[in-house]
Amino acid sequence: MSEILSLKPAAVWKNFHALTQVPRPSGHMEKVTEFLVNFGKSLNLETVVDSVGNVIIRKPAKPGMENRKGLILQAHMDMVPQKNNDTVHDFVNDPIQTYVDGEWVRAKGTTLGADNGMGVAAIMAVLEDDSLQHGYLEALITVDEETGMYGAFGLKAEDIKGEVLLNLDSEDEGELYIGCAGGIDINVTFQYKEVAPVEGSAAVKVVLKGLRGGHSGLEIDKGRANANKLMVRFLREAVAHHGARLASMHGGNMRNAIPREAEAVITVPASRKEEIFKLAAEFEALFVEEYKTIEDNISFKAEETALPAGEMPEEMQDDVINSLYACPNGVFRYIPTIPDTVETSTNLSIVKAEGGMVSVQFLTRSSSDSMKMFLAKSIESCFTLAGAKVEMSGSYSGWQPNVDSAILKSMKEAYKNQFGVEPAVKVVHAGLECGIIGANVPGLDMISFGPTLRSPHSPDERVLIPTVEKFYNFLVKSIENAPLK
Repeated sequence: MSEILSLKPAAVWKNFHALTQVPRPSGHMEKVTEFLVNFGKSLNLETVVDSVGNVIIRKPAKPGMENRKGLILQAHMDMVPQKNNDTVHDFVNDPIQTYVDGEWVRAKGTTLGADNGMGVAAIMAVLEDDSLQHGYLEALITVDEETGMYGAFGLKAEDIKGEVLLNLDSEDEGELYIGCAGGIDINVTFQYKEVAPVEGSAAVKVVLKGLRGGHSGLEIDKGRANANKLMVRFLREAVAHHGARLASMHGGNMRNAIPREAEAVITVPASRKEEIFKLAAEFEALFVEEYKTIEDNISFKAEETALPAGEMPEEMQDDVINSLYACPNGVFRYIPTIPDTVETSTNLSIVKAEGGMVSVQFLTRSSSDSMKMFLAKSIESCFTLAGAKVEMSGSYSGWQPNVDSAILKSMKEAYKNQFGVEPAVKVVHAGLECGIIGANVPGLDMISFGPTLRSPHSPDERVLIPTVEKFYNFLVKSIENAPLK
């Protein structure tokens, strides 16, 4: 038996331990679905699996509590399967091995699955506690959140009876989340026929690296440099004033990450290549100065390289560079009712230009669906003016914050009464299932909260033990004080 069974609250840790014994990597939900269905039926509660695999368990209101709004307790059943290179582990068949490390619970060489196993375990503890005073309760445990939020996307409004949703998938105890960003992918393409470099040209490769990068939602407001934007600033100057021609460019490699590196190959008259070396040094100094309190390792270097067989035609080159130069990037707007929180942003994620094809990718985020589409269409307009093809895909809804929410008022009071301090009320500029569920089931009043986790999605994942008891006690109190109908 695991040593976590001695931790408090015992009911939560008992259920979390049971979950660790059931393999549940994203994409392999069979075993954990059976486990949850058997759990619900063992309590003689109505238990169903919906059309996409979400498990829903319903518990009637206690006598005298029927006048409370129905609560949906929501978490996701899957976990991210990551392990250290020297760890032997089969996520489809092997249980997770947990251990206590001071104030933290960790796993031995793998992800722990506290994301979102702690939420599921807390829901199980609530459902088995017959002493708890509560209105109508509905457990909604979704499938495959980590790989695409498929359970949330597939949820049907007619399968849900509750009016207030408590999402138990946040990672800092003491924080209440009342909004999140939705998103949309924007894919831009140009096609062209390469031309041969002008006779007597030399080729120069310029490489930008050392930027901090980061999460394109959570860290978009940090003012960090975007490698693609910096590179395009240099290219525009090299083309306009030094006779350069663009042969290729590559920058960024993940749609949801601020690009840290970029490189380009340009050609110039051989007599002017020293100008390009000097220009690169000037831009390196400029970037270092502009970002001196934010970036501390910027490197921008130029070196002679082999002459490419082809390069962009001059007109296409100008269209590509000018549209990349002009396109929006970074924070676009803050939430009017929460002025220090990002509402809408976009990230110029990936640029690939070579061999007759230019591909550009953006991920645009917003807690407001209308502002998300306004910014997305602004980007579309920028590139269609340059003759590019623009396609949008993967759109999902944001969760617009409601600072006058009844459940927010109730939970703020409950937290202050329990712990003597106000909880922090926040909006996260990244995706949560709340945004998608709220779009599928209009009218839900929603909040997201949880215990403190660190390094989810990695073998360093851990949960802070003292926060689990605070989180669960707060959950219980919030259920007992659910808003009246």
